[in-house]
Order: sequence, then C-alpha cells, then structure tokens
Amino acid sequence: MEYRSLGRTGVKVSPLCLGCMMFGGKTTPADSAAIIDRAIDAGINFIDTANVYNAGRSEEATGAALKANGKRNQVVLATKVHGRMGEGVNDMNNTRRHIIQSVEDSLRRLQTDYIDLYQIHRPQSDMPVDETLRALDDLVRSGKVRYLGASTFAAWQLIESLWVSKEYGLNRFVCEQPPYNLLDRRIERELLPMAQSYGIGIIPWSPLAGGLLSGKYNRNEPPPEDSRYANLSTNPMYRRRMNDNIWDVIEGLEKIAADKRIELSQLSLAWCMQAPGVTSPIIGPRTMEQLEDNLKAADVAFTADELKEIDRVIRPGTNVSPYYEADWAASQYRW
Repeated sequence: MEYRSLGRTGVKVSPLCLGCMMFGGKTTPADSAAIIDRAIDAGINFIDTANVYNAGRSEEATGAALKANGKRNQVVLATKVHGRMGEGVNDMNNTRRHIIQSVEDSLRRLQTDYIDLYQIHRPQSDMPVDETLRALDDLVRSGKVRYLGASTFAAWQLIESLWVSKEYGLNRFVCEQPPYNLLDRRIERELLPMAQSYGIGIIPWSPLAGGLLSGKYNRNEPPPEDSRYANLSTNPMYRRRMNDNIWDVIEGLEKIAADKRIELSQLSLAWCMQAPGVTSPIIGPRTMEQLEDNLKAADVAFTADELKEIDRVIRPGTNVSPYYEADWAASQYRW
C-alpha cells in the first residue's frame, strides 16, 4: 500500500482505516481478531474504535487481538471520547473530568499504555473548547496520547479550535473524522478545502453510507433481515437516511460499477479513497467476507470521464441522505 501522512504530522497511515464499531457486538471477539490479523497482513496499519462502541467491548476486543498477535506497536491505534459511558450526569461529554477518566478506561480496555490518536467524537456547543483542548494537551504531555483529532466538527469549529490551540500554546487537532460518501458530499463545500489549507487529515466515516452503498439494498425490496436498516420503525435516523431520494443515485452508481465490472461497494469506497484531501476512509466490516470485498477497492482506478459521470449522478457538495450533522450551534462561550 502507498501510505499517506496523517495531516501535517510525520505519521504514515494506510489509505484504508479499519473501523471496529462491530467488534465485541455482532462480530465476536474471535472473528474480530481474525479480521484485524487479515487487515494488518493486507497492509492496513490504521485501526479506529471508540469507547461507546458496544459499551466498551469494541475496545476490549481490539486490545485483546493486538495483544495476541503482538502487533500493537505496528499500528496507529485510534479511539474516541464524548458519548455516555455510565449513568451519572458527568459520565459523558467533552469535559476535562470525563476526558481524563475515559482515557484511563480506554487504555485499560485496549491493553496499551498509549493511544496514538485520541479523538473528540462530537462537538459540544455548551462546552468551552479551551477546557477540552487543555485536557487533551495534558494527555499528550503525559505520554498517554500521541496525537489529537475531532469527529463530525463543522469547519468553523475546527478553525476555532486551531485558534485556541495557538492562543494558549496547546497541542492542536491533526485530523477530522467526518461522514463522507456518495449519498452525502456536503463536506466538499467548506470542510475539505479548510482541511487542505490547514494541514488537517481527513479520515471519513461511513464511506459506504452505513451499507446503503454496499449493493445489498434495492428500491422495491425490504432491507435484508440482518442489516442495520432492517428495523426502520425503531430508528428515526435510519428512516431519514433510507429515503426515497437515494435510489436514483444508487441505481446510477450501480450502472457505472457494472460497466467497470466491480461491485458498488468497491466503486464507492475507491471513490472516497481517491477524493482530494482524503487521508484514509474508515471501513467497518462485520465479517471477513466484507473485509475482503473492501480490500479490493484499493485496486480500482477511475478515468476522468468516469469521475464526471459520478458527478452527474450525485453533484459535488450535495446530498440525498443526511450524514453530516452534529451540534454546530454557536458556542455559548467566547474568549
């Protein structure tokens, strides 16, 4: 694989990042370990999880796998903090209290004494970003964390964080983890140009739109029983994403994929990998079969005409399904 710089750091990461959201849940620890081993053998050296994935069990499965194969120091290991991890009122969010406690818990679950990339999972408008960054800076200075990142921040929030880091002499965010796929291209408007201007790596989540771009969904058929969209009635977010507007895009992309004799999943993932400004899309395989399918995307190349055809199917900067959404309200605190 041709490795890429993680933002303006000297760290090199693979052009695909292995996401571990399914590990410790639908994917058993044993299967999780097998997927991690196969990904590393294929050249992937970037692994991403979060404390909230399966209530900590994803971190546990990931840590156990890396301990068993002895390859912890060969990978760039990332995890995230923000979501609720307990019943107490302070067991969540971007406060110093929660961050300091959460990093200790993640280190224990991951069976490691340092985290390569520690990310704020979502922005929080009622939380002073200087408190968040000060806590993160302390973790870097203590050696428990190497680099800092954010996820699903607006462009203005990242610029504000860079200003605060410069103002107070704190370690800055080196990367952002936004949603980016062929059903939601809105980060092309501001976030991607900002990231390229300021040396911020982009590691997109959901490059296959949560499976909607996997090729297993059809307009006039119910979702597969084992899919995340099988029970739309119980999840309002999934109902909004799997809407009537997506099908013209999916069917248009399926035609392009068929002409190239590749799967829709491979076309969608390869397009994201090769998008200007993107460092490493995060794949989230539940099975070994899905991982093998995703790995083939690294061999897909596009002609200029094919890229123009994709742009005709889904115009740059637009969306037909909502992924790029978070708390982007004006901050309640100013300096």
